[in-house]
Amino acid sequence: MAIACPKLLVRFLGLPRSLPSVARQPLPCLLPARSSPIPVLRAVRRTAKARTLSAVKDDQSLSSIITELEQEQEEDETAAGEDVTRRLPERWREIHGRDDWAGLLDPMDPLLRSELLRYGEFAQACYDSFDYDPFSRYCGSCKYNRRRFFSSLGLEGIGYEVTRYLYATSNINLPNFFTKSRAGAKIWSQRANWMGYVAVSDDETTARLGRRDIVVAWRGTVTRLEWIADLMDFLRPVSSVGIPCPDPSVKVESGFAELYTDKDPTCRFCKYSAREQLLTEVRKLVELHSRAGEEVSISVTGHSLGSALAMLSAYDIAEMGLNVGEGGERVATTVFSFSGPRVGNGHFKERFEGLGIKAIRVVNVHDTVPKVPGILFNERVPAFLRKLAEALPWSYSHIGVELPLDHRRSPFLKETVDPSCFHNLEAHLHLLDGYHGKGHRFVLASGRDPALVNKACDFLKEHHMVPPFWRQDENKGMTRAHDGRWVQTDRQEVDDHPEDTQHHLRRLGLADDHHH
Repeated sequence: MAIACPKLLVRFLGLPRSLPSVARQPLPCLLPARSSPIPVLRAVRRTAKARTLSAVKDDQSLSSIITELEQEQEEDETAAGEDVTRRLPERWREIHGRDDWAGLLDPMDPLLRSELLRYGEFAQACYDSFDYDPFSRYCGSCKYNRRRFFSSLGLEGIGYEVTRYLYATSNINLPNFFTKSRAGAKIWSQRANWMGYVAVSDDETTARLGRRDIVVAWRGTVTRLEWIADLMDFLRPVSSVGIPCPDPSVKVESGFAELYTDKDPTCRFCKYSAREQLLTEVRKLVELHSRAGEEVSISVTGHSLGSALAMLSAYDIAEMGLNVGEGGERVATTVFSFSGPRVGNGHFKERFEGLGIKAIRVVNVHDTVPKVPGILFNERVPAFLRKLAEALPWSYSHIGVELPLDHRRSPFLKETVDPSCFHNLEAHLHLLDGYHGKGHRFVLASGRDPALVNKACDFLKEHHMVPPFWRQDENKGMTRAHDGRWVQTDRQEVDDHPEDTQHHLRRLGLADDHHH
């Protein structure tokens, strides 16, 4: 039985173990580096307490005052967070990039930070639910039943329902990305890997968000970065993989395109490509909710390779015209990317943005993945060089707006040369929570537990006493049978595809290419 690992409630304030003198540990270091919306009376009371610190000599008294101030700070931040999220129905289009996030990144807009963390959690859920264990009969699948996906992860209150799982196969060898069981024939699938899911907000969350939100979350890679070399090949026209782009100069990395569009008619899980699975589900959900008169949004998220698939699939949704409601209204489509590589060339960027899709990319400036492919020729070189290099097969361009973060700004993280730490998604979410703008002090805005950073890496300073790589299933999925032997638990039948998939493929004009 798998153990759900909810966020720990421990708060790491990053304080020294002792306070030798008040002068060396001034009170302002305990407080957020932002204006506080607390009432005037509370501010006066806090100021009075701060003044008493200069006269405090007893360690116990000092600790008592600090504890009270911490409690008040938490109350203020909770109230401020509630006040910020109440404005989401009126601000969600701005948060989703209507104005390309102008004026929201420096200083960091609290509501935008909150939403970025929320969509990052959707991407992180892909990692926390994926079975990587080569000794598992279900290696390469999702560990949890679709109908209990979020509750199995301790995310009961997230307010979304998973409507479909996404699977992929690849006709190219991807040993560093596609995981396979060592159980031989005793496995759930020889060819497929679980790649993510589609979810939709429930009625209560829809009312809070101000629209019905369709989320697409793609799985990436946790620690092994060799997949980059596996997939970096050459640029190819998107039209060559079936995406109906009228411009043959619009090109994407061939490895990403093949992973998105490959299928295997002999496999129960990947007889439809990841592309076909996604497009049919998005089409169905947009029609259902727009027909009911609801405002709808499409939010696509992913980390690492999942970010590349997020960019490609969001573009495909728009190119196919699926971001249009029943009444002809445009459905806002936004990519929330975390540590993603470049996906296509300059023409792809122009086409992507010309279709009205918005993208924000959260990156750690020390991470190598967002720097590839296109190390020599990319969006950062002078325009005349970029123009000359456009015809070359290694000229790439990032899309959207970048939010650069620096892990060296966090007092919780240690010095390391491990590139997988720089790339880790939980580390990105930690940095995002502490970011208030360039030059601002690192202060965790939501109190997101730093222990989550070490869930799948070794990045926290040792004095926090959080073991590295701490998240795992109880007994690695082994349970004791009635006869006393230890065995792997059988899971419920793995979800494959809805019965109406073929029907929706015909409506999209994609069924001609399909073979059962």
